[in-house]
Amino acid sequence: MGNRPVELERAVRSALEQEHVDVEVVLVGNGTDPVGDAAAKPPFDDPRVKTLALPRNVGIPAGRNQGVAASSGELILFLDDDGWYRSPRLGTHLRDRFAADPRLGIISFRVRDPEGGRGERRHVPRLRAGDPERSSEVTTFLGGACAVRRAAWDAAGGLPEDFFYAHEETDLAWQALNAGYRILYDASAVMYHPAVLPTRHDMFYRYNARNRVWLARRNLPWPLALTYLAVWMTMTVLRERRPRALKPWFKGFAEGWRKPAGPRRPISWGTVWRMTRTGRPPII
Repeated sequence: MGNRPVELERAVRSALEQEHVDVEVVLVGNGTDPVGDAAAKPPFDDPRVKTLALPRNVGIPAGRNQGVAASSGELILFLDDDGWYRSPRLGTHLRDRFAADPRLGIISFRVRDPEGGRGERRHVPRLRAGDPERSSEVTTFLGGACAVRRAAWDAAGGLPEDFFYAHEETDLAWQALNAGYRILYDASAVMYHPAVLPTRHDMFYRYNARNRVWLARRNLPWPLALTYLAVWMTMTVLRERRPRALKPWFKGFAEGWRKPAGPRRPISWGTVWRMTRTGRPPII
């Protein structure tokens, strides 16, 4: 968004400093020039860095889709401007993990708090999230802390651009699973990011609810879609209780039914069973 130049420089350096791998960096400015007057200064003057200035803020999934389209690597990593990689060996670790398993489609990273905190449970993409140091098979991933095999990206069809923000990763994850790929939470693949709450965004509750409805409408067999949404409605009411949160949530929930969700591609019952065996059936 062009409002964190110091953090952006740190993020780009951490990508360019990866050892023994070929790196290209595509900087996508959502409605802004991502580097502005700093284009001729390190690290932005590196020939491996390409900038892409979008004329308006098209949202997270559309911005990432544009970045992927402008890139050529076989492994795609997404890094927000306030995140960074501390280890220069992350790239070789990822290269070796993907090379060892052709069906590994996505790796979700461990997100560490630079202040030394334990980290947030929501950054561990499974139900039993108490131990962030335990790697495991999962059914979704963190959009800003991940590596995706390009073939899995193509098979899943990229991110749903109308979502703008929230649940776009899960949409892609379910389609990648349906194409036969695996998703792994790898605690050895680490990205650093300051601890922040998603509720800092004004649109959080509305988009969270709307996109959850779209996610179910697009991807789940109807009996599961209705169960999934009923479970999440119940959980939201029990968790939030505050009218200030529930009013925009239910507004978004209604919007999700009223507006088109995009193409419907329900996952197979075989994929549902795989997800259930992994520990997270698509009803929660």
